[in-house]
Amino acid sequence: MNAPSPPPSPHRWQHWLLWTLAGLGVLGLLWWSFAPRPLVVTLGSASIGRFEQVVEKEGQLRLKHRYIVAAPASGQLQRPTLKAGDIVTQNETVAWLASAASPLIDPRNRAVLTQRAGRDHAARQAAHARLQQLQTALDQASLQAQRAQQLAQQNFIAPSALDQARLAQRSAEQALAAGQAELLAAQFSWAESQAALASFAPVNGASSNKLWAISSPVHGQVVKVHQSSAGPVTTGQALLEIGDTTSLEAILDVLSSDAQRIQPGAPVKLFLDARDTPLMTQVTRLEPTAFTKLSVLGIEEQRVNVLVELSPAQAQQVAQHRLGDGYRVDARITVSVADKVLLVPSAALVRAAKDWRVWSVRNGRAQGQTVQVKERNADVAWIEPGPIQPDDSVVLYPGKLREGQAVSGAKN
Repeated sequence: MNAPSPPPSPHRWQHWLLWTLAGLGVLGLLWWSFAPRPLVVTLGSASIGRFEQVVEKEGQLRLKHRYIVAAPASGQLQRPTLKAGDIVTQNETVAWLASAASPLIDPRNRAVLTQRAGRDHAARQAAHARLQQLQTALDQASLQAQRAQQLAQQNFIAPSALDQARLAQRSAEQALAAGQAELLAAQFSWAESQAALASFAPVNGASSNKLWAISSPVHGQVVKVHQSSAGPVTTGQALLEIGDTTSLEAILDVLSSDAQRIQPGAPVKLFLDARDTPLMTQVTRLEPTAFTKLSVLGIEEQRVNVLVELSPAQAQQVAQHRLGDGYRVDARITVSVADKVLLVPSAALVRAAKDWRVWSVRNGRAQGQTVQVKERNADVAWIEPGPIQPDDSVVLYPGKLREGQAVSGAKN
């Protein structure tokens, strides 16, 4: 009879259990190491809100009304006392103008003028002597006419002789009138020669040079002084510019493609300073012609000037910021507005052939959805409701995702 076998030792069972658990742990660790992990992405969300299409552009301020004060005649400008930035009132004297100084003359021209004056003086004396001769002839003709009248009354001469005497008297009168005109012309010519010589003579004393006052046409501020020193000026030469600082506008040069979407009256936000509230205004007008401008990359672009007018109160606010003509401003022109529309971040859009796609996240998996984009700007895109619904999570900057790929991340 065989003896019964002894029961297994409890230490042996514990040994096998430990090895089994260790093997399972190694297998679990290997599976966890090589198992695919969810891709970490940045998430955004779709929402219902207000969409604004804007054109952002830098511009500059300029005076709406600018007046150029010019010389009314040629003369000698006195040294101006006004500087750029000075305030002037309407009809205030801003410059003084004296008559032009006499030009210099060389000895040869002076000799010519002297001889010409002598010639004219001799011609004047000759005309005066000629006039006396004609006066004597007239006296003689008058006496002969009187005698012929007496003899005709006594019938001692024929009537034709009396007619000849009267005609001779009348001819002498006309010759005397012509002599008087010749004397007057000779006197004018001699006076002209004397004036030509006198114009080159030095003027003694400042009282002989009258000063003419040039006044400001408006109340404003001196913007620019064209001539800051005394000197000769010509008729119509610009002396200084005066601007009305209470009337300002902003000029923005936008691309011609953007200008087609801008209408007069479009809302505009003008940013004078990044720390202050923007000025709310609107587009006044668009200039009808475009111009070519080089971009920072050296590319020729067609641009159009858009004018934005500021109210007097806004112009005063600009003055408080110590801004003026030519200063830089930032502007945002609202082109179109839509309320209560479905919006997604622009960073969620991905181009797929001719369509746009948005990757949504549902149950931790990425799903590509084709969407209809109506408008978009730098921040958000306006899409038609459909595959994407409000509050859906969408992937920002998705890159290369696969359909159904596991993703994880926090909303931006």
